[in-house]
Amino acid sequence: MALVINTNTTASLASAQLNSTNALLQKSINRLSSGRKIIEPSDDAGGLAVSVKLESIIKRTSAVQNNVSNATSFLQTQDGAMDTVGKILNRVSELKMLYTDVTKSTSDKANYDKEFTQLKAQLGNLEAEKFNGVSVFSSSSVGEVIISEDGTQKITLSAADMSSKLTSVTNASSLNDLAIATITTAIGEVAGLRAQNGAQSSRLAFAGDMLTINKTNIEAANSRIVDTDVAAESTSFAKFNILSNSGAAMLAQANTISQVALRLIGG
Repeated sequence: MALVINTNTTASLASAQLNSTNALLQKSINRLSSGRKIIEPSDDAGGLAVSVKLESIIKRTSAVQNNVSNATSFLQTQDGAMDTVGKILNRVSELKMLYTDVTKSTSDKANYDKEFTQLKAQLGNLEAEKFNGVSVFSSSSVGEVIISEDGTQKITLSAADMSSKLTSVTNASSLNDLAIATITTAIGEVAGLRAQNGAQSSRLAFAGDMLTINKTNIEAANSRIVDTDVAAESTSFAKFNILSNSGAAMLAQANTISQVALRLIGG
């Protein structure tokens, strides 16, 4: 290679290499400090596009999980009310049997009727129970609960018409007008509503489990695209840091090459 003054090719090449190394070093620092593998779209354009879609799925899945949890709470509230209704009906049936006791006086029976009147009022209150403004008991379906992030899978919450099941009991003016068979029929119908409630709650629980599994795996897939592997990136950082320091030293050395020509000229 010719010894020249105006052009220092070695220094130019060393400078270009140092700039390239410093750019890689800076990118490694950004990845480690942010925890993200994709700092700019140019880092992985295709991966970024996939990540955007996956993050959207994760957001929708979280929203569906909340909706499923709220529907479960609704059904639990409904079941709690039906449990109370069942206990009241059991008490009414007990009162009816006590009412038929031949040893009870008219005043005794009147006292039983007083409790029966209060229990009927409480049944009316339970029929009007609401959950966040939505009727717990209705003659029509509450609606559909979406159980998938794409909105294609749904569960319809069946109607729970408590009023129609209790009419024969609540319309009785006294225990004397109420037959045991009427009470037992009402108890059986309420039990049927509880079975319906339990079946829907069970399905929602399994749907919630599937949503959790899907979300966990989608988050893992997205993480592989956008999150920094700290162990691997730390190794790259150490490499680029050493190359940057050695590159700076070699550039300084390359800049002294032209001084050899000056010494020759000076004799």
